[in-house]
Amino acid sequence: MLSLEQQDHWREIYRRSHPNWQPATEIFAAFVRRELRPDSRLLDLGCGRGGIVEQLGHPPARMTGIDPDYLSLHQHRLISMPRAAALSDQLPFAADSFDIVIAGWLLEHLVAPSRSFSAICRVLRPGGAFIFITPNTGHPVAWLNRVAGRLGQLQGWLVSRIYNRSEADTFSTYYQANSPAAIAGLTSDAGLTLESIEYIADPSYLAFNRLLYNGMSAIDDYLPPTRRIHIVGLVRKQARSKS
Repeated sequence: MLSLEQQDHWREIYRRSHPNWQPATEIFAAFVRRELRPDSRLLDLGCGRGGIVEQLGHPPARMTGIDPDYLSLHQHRLISMPRAAALSDQLPFAADSFDIVIAGWLLEHLVAPSRSFSAICRVLRPGGAFIFITPNTGHPVAWLNRVAGRLGQLQGWLVSRIYNRSEADTFSTYYQANSPAAIAGLTSDAGLTLESIEYIADPSYLAFNRLLYNGMSAIDDYLPPTRRIHIVGLVRKQARSKS
């Protein structure tokens, strides 16, 4: 079993040998904070039980979360944050409702991401930002997870054994929006602009011991940047031109 504490241990070791490196979650949070204003309205897609919104210090009343999993919504740690059971391709909000839409570890679960990107564009205000973090299918670990997902219950079994995560908290993955080309195409087709994208290494995923950590670290250092395991991106809805 590989605990979160063990992963964080190996990440700190990787940071020492790569001084400019930051975990993808830190980069994701920094992207969100740069866009956030005191009066910003924020929508968290696939909000689960919490996540990045817990770290923002933003008024919960100005944040909204959606998730199709009722239990996760019920157990959300920000109890005063409005939440709704909904899918990302059927957002129950008026057009131009939000300044920021975020998606943490969601894109890999989308069956038809083009519908979700269109829905996100609709609810974003002009000039608003969609910020996401997701695995990159160009990385060997994501490829293995994709293969396991195609073998039915194997993915849930592996995740529960490796990371001690409940199989009930392991959801089907499709990886339809998890490559540079797919993200660029979905963004353009939805009428959005891909403003910033970063690819971040992380050798901790199979680092059960020093030998495996060294192997994963060597793989990450060898791969081209666009195949690193995590993608963090910021997509912009064009502001209305002043006439």
